[in-house]
Amino acid sequence: MLNTLTREDVDSEPTRCPDKDVSKKMTQRIIEAKEANDSIGGTVTCVIRNVPTGLGEPCFDKLEAKLAHAMLSIPATKAFEIGSGFGGTQVPGHLHNDPWITKTGRDGKLMLGTKTNFSGGIQGGISNGEHIYFRIGFKSPATISQQQQTTSYNGVDGVLATRGRHDPCVVPRATPIVEAMAALVIME
Repeated sequence: MLNTLTREDVDSEPTRCPDKDVSKKMTQRIIEAKEANDSIGGTVTCVIRNVPTGLGEPCFDKLEAKLAHAMLSIPATKAFEIGSGFGGTQVPGHLHNDPWITKTGRDGKLMLGTKTNFSGGIQGGISNGEHIYFRIGFKSPATISQQQQTTSYNGVDGVLATRGRHDPCVVPRATPIVEAMAALVIME
């Protein structure tokens, strides 16, 4: 999917999930949350293709650190995972290593690339020519149409009751923000 997903695929569903069956389930879950005056969170996966090799630096300006900084600056974000992410913490090094191999590039010419891209397109803080991919976790919006317990600055317990329209899930709205932030990091 990282190789073939298109803008049209993403934008074809209101959830911005290109898998139509999963999108229907997501829509139903969002509707259920809305009907319960509640909210839910979710994740956005971002893939950046055709990134030149050599962007970033090995220490203070690591590319994945810049991407994480940008993504975690988006309101409601709580997690950033690049490449194999947390799953890579449960695999021994000999299975998780991302060895260099010769393979056919997008233009049909032989090139160096990684065998698995577990690194998410970045090694040692520098882009390696593979697709960069990462996931961002968004929390459930806190502003919901249910009464919630709170305490004032002077320590008096109370009830917070909000009014108006509230998103039951920010993920569909966040997707273009993630894309814009990723573009800004790569351009910078």
